[in-house]
Amino acid sequence: MADFDAQPGRAPQPDLSVAQRDADETDLRAGLAGVASLVAGVRPTAELLSDVADFAVHAVPGADGVSVAVLAVRPAGTDVELRSTTADFVTEIDRVQYQELREGPSLTCMQSARVVVSGSLGSDVRWTHFGGSVARMSVHSALSLPLIVDNAVHGVLSAYAFTRDAFGDHAVELATRFAAPAAVSLYNAQLLAFARDRTEQLQRALDSRAVIDQAIGIIRSRSGVTAEEAFDRLRRRSQSDNVKLVVVAEHLVDEAVRRARARKSQ
Repeated sequence: MADFDAQPGRAPQPDLSVAQRDADETDLRAGLAGVASLVAGVRPTAELLSDVADFAVHAVPGADGVSVAVLAVRPAGTDVELRSTTADFVTEIDRVQYQELREGPSLTCMQSARVVVSGSLGSDVRWTHFGGSVARMSVHSALSLPLIVDNAVHGVLSAYAFTRDAFGDHAVELATRFAAPAAVSLYNAQLLAFARDRTEQLQRALDSRAVIDQAIGIIRSRSGVTAEEAFDRLRRRSQSDNVKLVVVAEHLVDEAVRRARARKSQ
């Protein structure tokens, strides 16, 4: 059994029946099959995140609701970029944890890169403010697992339950087995989305450069100035009109096209 951060004073967990273990294994296999079927890049990352949360709530024994959060894929990115929950009460827990109090099992899990377990949130000394707020929602158990790829935490999967001590060693083991492939699927989806965005940005930059070069050519043909002088005229026009350089260039090119068509029609 992997080491994890358990609530101080956690009681020994009772043994489960063979039938219960078999049923939990069946649910886990179904969840793993669902994660394996996800195709990154076909749908937005937010939709894949929602699917992973739905698979997790069935794969983690004892879970009444699940939250999955991923960090931004960028240099030194530590902010939560996307979150998905399977129930309204978990959405409220996320709001309290990430936005209002900035403490709780998910954040501790992200920071420590360890599985975090609590069976009585209201009395858990690790998060006195968060635990009290969540206990008033009648939520008493939490299980948070880091989503790790290449030895780095890229997100967290958190399960919550209304009952106390809902997540024993068996639940932690199965949830850990689910979290590993889920982390890879989500990370690959993020990388593809990031690469797609970068490609689109580069294409827009190339398109802008082409329009600016066309505008420079038009100015040079009309005035006989150098390329540097033509660019400087565009830049001064951009500053004086408080308009982006590429917009000034587009207007100049469009005007030249209209004049050419007018001459051609005469």
